[in-house]
Amino acid sequence: MSDMLSLAIGLTLILYAASMGIALMRLARGPAAQDRVLALDFMYVVGMLTMLVLAIRYDSSMYFEAAFLMVLFGFVSSVALAKFLLRGEVIE
Repeated sequence: MSDMLSLAIGLTLILYAASMGIALMRLARGPAAQDRVLALDFMYVVGMLTMLVLAIRYDSSMYFEAAFLMVLFGFVSSVALAKFLLRGEVIE
């Protein structure tokens, strides 16, 4: 791995950690439930991106599979939370 790629990956991971911290603050302080759900969605997307950057860094396909599972579970939880906020129940 070249020095430039190593530096870019390190900087990317630092910026992802900073954005995750900001989203965590919004999750804790959000004035409405919709803000908290949006912060949670953002956090799982940033987590997935972090997994993809780690896959590039360590040259492993296991991280890609973990990122795929994170996206699947994140989408299902987003749909369930949106349905709960709209109707008050998840299972009809």
